[in-house]
Amino acid sequence: MKAFVTGVGGQLGYDVVNELKKRGYIAIGSDILDETAADCEYIKLDITDAKAVEKTISDVKPDVVIHCAAWTAVDAAEDEENRPKVKAINVDGTQNIANVCKKLDCKMIYISTDYVFNGQGTEPWQPDCKDYAPQNVYGQSKLDGELAVANTLDKYFIVRIAWVFGVNGKNFIKTMINVGKTHDEVRVVSDQIGTPTYTFDLARLLVDMAETEKYGYYHATNEGGFISWYDFTVEIYKQAGMSTKVTPVTTAEYGLSKAARPFNSRLDKSKLIENGFTSLPTWQDALSRYLKEIQ
Repeated sequence: MKAFVTGVGGQLGYDVVNELKKRGYIAIGSDILDETAADCEYIKLDITDAKAVEKTISDVKPDVVIHCAAWTAVDAAEDEENRPKVKAINVDGTQNIANVCKKLDCKMIYISTDYVFNGQGTEPWQPDCKDYAPQNVYGQSKLDGELAVANTLDKYFIVRIAWVFGVNGKNFIKTMINVGKTHDEVRVVSDQIGTPTYTFDLARLLVDMAETEKYGYYHATNEGGFISWYDFTVEIYKQAGMSTKVTPVTTAEYGLSKAARPFNSRLDKSKLIENGFTSLPTWQDALSRYLKEIQ
């Protein structure tokens, strides 16, 4: 199998390339950066350039495109001057890739987010739920990206994830550890509920999917139950052996961010098992393995 992976300069793309190579597959990576830390054949590519996308992917002739590239700065996406860029990357760029996949008749895996829903209630979101109501610009752009894929292709996987962390990039865990080293106490929101996703584990699942034709919408986070950011932080400090005090606060008490954040990021992952895929390990186990990688 030959795979073309976008966004290899980020957390997920980096791990996807490593997983593909581990299995003996051919991995060609791309990003907008001049160079990448990912260990693969690398092609610099601006996914908003339709002609460049068509030429690059057509030349590679992949069996699957795993599309990890995205604008992920949620608050910055709200700024008026950034909104055209967000759309160009998350919507138009995704459409450019889907168009080439259709032309080549190859599979596409698109990474999405729980932000496509309204973030309210307590029931876990179902992967085939169409009750979309994004509460911010980023969420709307990812939904529009989903629709670009689903309306263009038959051979697609749309995989929604949440609370992502990986070795190659910035994330909540690294931030909390750095803050914990310089502060005796941290305030963390306790009314936003979800489950973390370790990119190392997710990459394994995505390559598993690429080996099949079990197309459709999926949700994929680590197992281990639903938690708050407060719960997550307590466990991070516990496993890291840090004594920083963690104080729970509501989203309102913490202060408003530019972008509305979902209170309910619970994702139902039962469809994975129903389709024969292996669940990701618990987030507690994932955190333990991750801390060993970065410390």
